[in-house]
Formats: sequence, structure tokens, C-alpha cells
Amino acid sequence: MRSGAKVAVVGGAFVLVAGGIGYGAYSMLGDTVGGDGGGTRSASESSKVRTGPPSAEEIAETSKGFFDAWAAGDASGAALLTNNEAGAEPVLASYGEDAHIGKVKITPAPPVGTKVPYTVEATVTFEGKSKPLSYASELTVVRGLTTGKALVDWEPTVVHPQLTEGATLKTGESSTPAIEAVDRNGTVLTKEKYPSLGPILDTLREKYGATSGGSAGIETWIQAADGSQADATLLTLTKGKPGKVQTTLDANTQAAAERAVKKFAQASVVAVKPSTGAIRAVANNPASEFNVALQGKQAPGSTLKIMTAAMLLEKGLVTANKAVECPKEAMWQGRTFHNLDDFALPDGSTFTQSFAKSCNTAFIKLIDDTKDDAALPKIAEDVFGIGLDWQTGVVTFDGSVPQEAGGEAAAQYIGQGTVQMNVLNMASVTATAMTGTFQQPVIVPKSLDDREVAQASRSLPASVSQQLKTMMRATAAWGTGAEAMASVGGDKGAKTGSAEVGGQDVSNSWFTGFSNDLAAAAVVQSGGHGGDAAGPVVAEVLRSGG
Repeated sequence: MRSGAKVAVVGGAFVLVAGGIGYGAYSMLGDTVGGDGGGTRSASESSKVRTGPPSAEEIAETSKGFFDAWAAGDASGAALLTNNEAGAEPVLASYGEDAHIGKVKITPAPPVGTKVPYTVEATVTFEGKSKPLSYASELTVVRGLTTGKALVDWEPTVVHPQLTEGATLKTGESSTPAIEAVDRNGTVLTKEKYPSLGPILDTLREKYGATSGGSAGIETWIQAADGSQADATLLTLTKGKPGKVQTTLDANTQAAAERAVKKFAQASVVAVKPSTGAIRAVANNPASEFNVALQGKQAPGSTLKIMTAAMLLEKGLVTANKAVECPKEAMWQGRTFHNLDDFALPDGSTFTQSFAKSCNTAFIKLIDDTKDDAALPKIAEDVFGIGLDWQTGVVTFDGSVPQEAGGEAAAQYIGQGTVQMNVLNMASVTATAMTGTFQQPVIVPKSLDDREVAQASRSLPASVSQQLKTMMRATAAWGTGAEAMASVGGDKGAKTGSAEVGGQDVSNSWFTGFSNDLAAAAVVQSGGHGGDAAGPVVAEVLRSGG
């Protein structure tokens, strides 16, 4: 990259001058080139501010001028050809000065309307090490609002498709050494083999790379606006020595989770070990930077009846074998609740039958007896650890059951209304129901950094935990989860759910279950009934054994 190139005016045309030799015309549009609102026009052009979309000729000439200046290393000249000179120049300057990218060749494709796709082939050189860098992006040519000039519509993605506002490119010694994350048995975990782990592995590197015993390599990366090294490493010139980071994940269970979620357009699943809280698998489809499985916030539907049942059992309002009413509909403070397809259970049906068949009205009709709108939020936090500050080792949303009144409180009983959960939270709820005691989920051992994990204030009474397991076993044996859990062995239980969110035509499918010492929960967006979509996802994960 040549940093001494400058723009000069020669016979009315703008040319790049390097060492006194003309490089090539940037623009032949007649106006002085400049960002929207800058520059001047000749007297003959002062009354001819152009309007309307840029012509094909303007698009070709503006994009060529921009590419020529960029490739020549003239950040200021290229920035003048955009509609945001102040925003464009530092990013373009960082390309050569901070990212050490040179020998730039930009090859445009035929324009598509006002958009110009192109490929970039360049070389990154740092401390005697060089590597090629290539990628594709696109720009849009627009009409300047005040000048009428054809200008490149500035976005950071013009320089690289992964750049965000305020970020720049940088090459040098990485701020944190790379890591080699391993599962509980020492198997190496990579984002190539397990795509869902991409954001998790990036976070683990950021948090534990400096203390994992590795050494930094030379990389090209995206420097975030706050000065931190962002997750995206674009190129590795020399590899450092990765430090080893132990996780609680299980490679076999993770592989099963990855396979299971790919059967649906939008699905998430988490598996945990109830006796310890160790997270065995996390998977999302699509695998994006936002980890829906760990950070999502949605109503979980009837899977939350595990928690509601625990509250009703603990208060002595029901027992697993006590008869309860399950009419096709029930009203609470002016709000009517229905069962799926308006089914009802015969008189004398037990609470276990209502749980296993997911009878909404059986739960709603018991609200009067609780005499406490805060009963569900209390047990959510005090027993199930929901809403506490979980220290899993990565960023998580830790659930929310806010205190409500009236119809909103009733809706919470069946996992609707203002309840917010993700599949990590629901896998943990199932795990707590199994053991009676909340074990905060972790994805790296507590010993790695001596962090303090969240502690619930109390456990469930043993009789309540035992009855919950009995009802979940019934759900898996002959209730709404029977078909999905038929292929799962061992001591097993389940709870289905569906949640109508934001006026969706088809509800979200939720399912949670356990097999021996492994619990899992899944959600499939717009998947319908819990057993139909999310159920098979959980079953495939549970069959892995964990």
C-alpha cells in the first residue's frame, strides 16, 4: 500500500499522483469529488445539481474511482468518493496502516441496479510473515442529497462484510492466545465440527485464553469500537500455542444435539447432568452469534407446569394420586383458559393424569386455593434458582417469573404470559425436579476460575421431588410425551409444552425430559405440539447417554 499517494486536479479530472506519476482518473463527473455536503462546483455547473438515481455511467465511474483509490492505499481519496468522508477515512486508513493489508486487487462484477458486487484479493504482511486474504462484498452508489454527486453509500461492510459501525481491521499479536477447548473426556471441540459451539468457544477464549497457558499468535481481526478484540479472527499468519480449556461438554451428546436441531429451521436444545449441573450439550439451528439456547427469552408453555406442580404439591393442595377437576375450559378473573382441542378428563381423574395429559384447566382451577399471587415467583427463585445470577462460564439469560396478579398470574401457571425462559433454564428446571436441589448449570468447571455459582435458598421436600418424577415418568410412559420418548431407555420422564407467542399461526413446540442422570430441553419455533417437534430433538439427545 502506498501511503504517499495524493489527489490532484489535472485538466478538470481527478488523478492519483504518486511520485509525480499520474495513476488514473478517479472521477470524470464534472463536480469536484467530495462527501455529500462538501466540495465545490465550477461556476458552469453551479446551477446543475443532478437528481434522480445515478446513471449506469455514474455508477461505473464512481465505483471505479473508489476501487482505484482504495487499492492504491489512498484512504482520503477513496473517502472523498463516499457520502460520509469522516466515517469512511479512518476505516479505509486502518486497512493498510493497522491491518497491514497490501497488494490489493479489487475485481467488480456487473452492477445489479445501483449495487456493485466485487471480490478483493490482497496480502497481509506483518513482521516478515505474509498470507493471502480474499473475500467478497458489495457497495451501493447513491445520489448525494445536497451535492447531487454520485457517491458510494458508506457502510463499514464496504471494506469487509463483517465490519460493524466503529470497528476497524487490525493485524498483530492477538490480544488473547487461542484455546483448545476439550470435552469432559479430553476430546477437542471445534466450531468446524460443532457449529453451535462457535460463539461459546469465542467467549471461552476471551475469558480464559490469557490464563490457559497458551501463547499469542499473529492474526488479522476485527477491532471493536471499544478497543477490544472482537470475536471474528479473519486470518492467522502464525499460530501461537493454544492453551487448553476444560469444559463440561460431552462430544457424543453435542454431536447428537447438532444433528437433532438441524432437522428444523429454528431449533435449540440444551442437556445438563442433574446431579452436578454440568452442561453436556448446547445446540442451535441456525448457529448464530446470538446463542438462543442460552440467551433466548420466550414463554415455555406447559413445560413450566413442572414448577407449578411443585408449588401445588408443596402447599399440600394436591398429591400425585388425588382427584382434580379437568373441564374443557376454566375462567379466572374474566379470562377464559382452554385445553388443547377443548378436551376434558372424566370426573375422578388424578392430578398425575392431568399433568401427563397437560390439562391447563386443572392448574387454573387450583389458583384460588393458593391464596398467594407470589407463590410461583417465590418457588421459581427459592427452589429452582430462576432469576439468580448464574455463573456458567459464558453469557446466559437465567429465566424470569415476575410477580403478577389476576389473569396474568393465571397464565403463568401454564407457562404463558410474562414468564420468560430458554432451553437452558428448562433443562435446569427438570434437573432440579429430579434431584430436589438446584445445581447451577456450568459449562466450565468452577475450579477454572474459582467463581461463585448461584445457590438457591432451599431444596424441595423429598416427597415433592418423588411425586414430580412419578408424574413425569407417567408423561413419558402414556401421556403426551409417550411417542417421542418411546426410543429412550433407562429411568425416563418428560413434560410437553406449546406456547403461542406474538400472534403466531403455529405455536412454538417445547419439550423437556430426563433419562437416568441426563436432562434436556428443546424448543422448535412454530413447531406445534411439544411432542411433535421438540420431543424428538430431546429424545435424540437423551439417547446419547451424556
